[in-house]
Amino acid sequence: MKRKKVFKSLILVAIVLVLTACNKTTQQQAEKKITIATAGDIKPFSYEENGQLTGYDIEVIKAAFKNLSEYNIEFKTTSWESIFIGLDSGKFQAAANNLSYTEERANKYIYSYPIATNPLVLVVNKNSEIKSLNDISGKTTQDDTGTSTAQLVTNWNDQHTDNPSIINYTGEDVAKRLLDLSNNEFDYLIFDKISVETIIKQNAYDLKVIELDLEDNPNNYIIFSDDSDELAATFNDEIVKLYKNGTLEKLSQKYLGGTYLPNMSQLK
Repeated sequence: MKRKKVFKSLILVAIVLVLTACNKTTQQQAEKKITIATAGDIKPFSYEENGQLTGYDIEVIKAAFKNLSEYNIEFKTTSWESIFIGLDSGKFQAAANNLSYTEERANKYIYSYPIATNPLVLVVNKNSEIKSLNDISGKTTQDDTGTSTAQLVTNWNDQHTDNPSIINYTGEDVAKRLLDLSNNEFDYLIFDKISVETIIKQNAYDLKVIELDLEDNPNNYIIFSDDSDELAATFNDEIVKLYKNGTLEKLSQKYLGGTYLPNMSQLK
């Protein structure tokens, strides 16, 4: 009798273990883990405050996934270059870092609908002789590889081969570059208006911001790995909802300091 009781107990234990394992498997299947990469150093889009990651891009993503219980999102801060290495390797499924559109990225990744407009500006010292893009011949700037701003200068150089501008590629974030610019270590910087105005104000730099008359100012996007079609489509559906219910406008006012939303016609 004792053996039978022991045997029954073992069966019950086995059943409980199997059910527990099945329950965990079901939860894992129902909840897809999504790792989102960001450098976390480009205020007001992605930055740390009181030890927490926040910013416009971050809060838009949180709002988009708020009612999507099938996804479990996690943010990972990493270097600019590692964002794309991680997307290529499958380590990250998405990236948020004030990302503009480039053909090179579009050939490798999936772009979301635009989540904000982000006009570019020319930044120089107050006593600089540079007044517009027409004055950057022979002048030096700093940039990262693979950015829309570096491409803008490269395209400008293609039209001015007799005296092109010089790009020094650096891994420094925009805050460090603005500091170096204020110390006259190079001549000008082209970057997005929202970021530079935020940093200049915070640090009281004696720098001048010049509006650029460009046909196509960049938008801000979230990008997804090339195998994340379903995830990107789901995210886009939520962005449309956030646009219509006013959430994007509220986040734009709070983090970007004004209305920097794309036209509704771009969300399709």
